[in-house]
Amino acid sequence: MDTAERTELVTRFTQEVIEEAEVAALFEGETEPTAYIGYAPTGEMHIGHFTTMRKLADFIDAGIDVTVLVADLHAHLDDAKSPFGLLDARSDYYQTAIESMIAAAGGDPEGVSFVRGTEFQLEEPYTLDLYRMLAETTLSRAQRAGSEVVRQSDNPKLGGLVYTLMQALDVAALDADIAYGGIDQRGIYMLAREQLPAHGYDKPTCVFAPLLSGLSGGKMSASEAGSKINLTDDDDDVADKINGAYCPAGETEENGVLEYLRYLVFPIFGERDQQFVIERPEEYGGDLVYDDYDALEDDFVSGELHPADLKPAASAAISDVIDPVRTRLLDDPALLASAYPERHG
Repeated sequence: MDTAERTELVTRFTQEVIEEAEVAALFEGETEPTAYIGYAPTGEMHIGHFTTMRKLADFIDAGIDVTVLVADLHAHLDDAKSPFGLLDARSDYYQTAIESMIAAAGGDPEGVSFVRGTEFQLEEPYTLDLYRMLAETTLSRAQRAGSEVVRQSDNPKLGGLVYTLMQALDVAALDADIAYGGIDQRGIYMLAREQLPAHGYDKPTCVFAPLLSGLSGGKMSASEAGSKINLTDDDDDVADKINGAYCPAGETEENGVLEYLRYLVFPIFGERDQQFVIERPEEYGGDLVYDDYDALEDDFVSGELHPADLKPAASAAISDVIDPVRTRLLDDPALLASAYPERHG
């Protein structure tokens, strides 16, 4: 695989890359470039996380050494979303869920290294670098960088501000050439590109995944049950949520159903050499078969494909994609009960 092919793998299905030329330069200059993504183990993982996990399969295929940070300290620093007593259990759950999603997306979980924040964030040189960044960063700069990530208020807790600087520093501590995450992480990684060189570290190349719209329209909300597909939702749950989803005929803006197909189903079906089939009676034009998302969107916008026909096929495909993950998690009820006792205990 040449540099252009490897670069295409890294940059496809993304929202922004800063900078694509830097990705190509990494492949020209490094034997095995490194990438990192971090997850704070707070609430249960859902289909929005799956889109970023799918991307890790591309990194692995491109010959990148991938590290996943299970950011346990971050989970408490962000307004104590995870109590200290649940950090270990939720970290175990996150690692299991992430490994399962990588495998379901066609990647090899053995090609990913896992590390927890408590393994390096409590010792030098990390702590000394953090103190230096705290001394150099203004309150407004830290708030602006983390505005899309940590919980905001007129009187913010210090934990959320420290969270932001720690995430920027994690890139250097994990020796990552590429910082990868959702587009909501952009402010933090721009802070990393700005500040890390002054501490003797290289600025990271940044790859950002899109954030999916919620099924009810607008931004996906982790606290709104009908806004997202959970990894443990059964076939009926998935069908009910997709059937009630915002999906107006011909409209693509804030259409979560189309986004699930574009960023998750079609990439995974592509790995499986599997077509997306919409069954329709002959009187309504017969079945539609798609090998790529763009053709489906064209038909949806033109009116050839109606939401009433799309939704059942979409729900079946989404359920098919999450099924290996769902099975793995439900086969270990103790894992779920220890991490989320209020729901699964």
